[in-house]
Amino acid sequence: MKILAILLFSLTIHLSKAQDCPHKNAHAHNDYKHKHPLSDALNHKFNSIEADVFLIHNKLIVSHVHPLFKKQNTLEKLYLKPLLDSCKKNNGYVYPNCTQSLTLLIDIKSDAEATYIELKKSFEKYQSILSRYENGKVVIKAVTIILSGNNPYEAVQRDSIHYAFIDQSLLSLDKPIPKSICSLASTRYSNVLTWKGKGEIPKEEKENLIRLVNQAHQQGKIVRLWASPENKVVWTELLNCRVDLINTDKLEELNTFLKERK
Repeated sequence: MKILAILLFSLTIHLSKAQDCPHKNAHAHNDYKHKHPLSDALNHKFNSIEADVFLIHNKLIVSHVHPLFKKQNTLEKLYLKPLLDSCKKNNGYVYPNCTQSLTLLIDIKSDAEATYIELKKSFEKYQSILSRYENGKVVIKAVTIILSGNNPYEAVQRDSIHYAFIDQSLLSLDKPIPKSICSLASTRYSNVLTWKGKGEIPKEEKENLIRLVNQAHQQGKIVRLWASPENKVVWTELLNCRVDLINTDKLEELNTFLKERK
């Protein structure tokens, strides 16, 4: 009986810790548009968060459009510093009792190489929590940066040590790029599927999606379809086809959906 009690106690502790980990399939699209950037996504257990960034007067400004007349929130203020603070509170990781790496997807809206030069300065400042490629191998840390939009592929490729990875087009996987550089494969939902969730998903479209997902996974990349329909039927089908990240603006709804699915 004593051994059984110990086993049950250990299982309870394990399950308790597992519940602290975020939804690995949840991606907060344009996270900075929410009332509380970053914290809303973390409170809803998202493990992937997206921020659009412009380089303005040597500052990395988070905004969807060129921020001429908007309040200038920097990438460091909204994301990098709060993530570091979370790691300091949680034994080196973003979420308590969870060693899962959180993805910060930075969508570059300004010149790729000029923005990357400034980004590297920030990455070096926060390198203690950032995943990196170094000495021929990938080292996973609390936060994994992925660059999208105007991505500086050639600049990242030149760096012997880099603290960011690249988002490759899901439609260009026939030209494989090592996962040490590209760890994510994305495309617009409508480039693959016309189905909006009503009726049966067209067989040819589903087979094509599964083929692309399998191809990406074979190359060690996770998959995201952006601008996808925001409903449970589509979310269910995407997960059934092994799409890794569900792209959403509806944090609470996706959080509830994924909890129920578990």
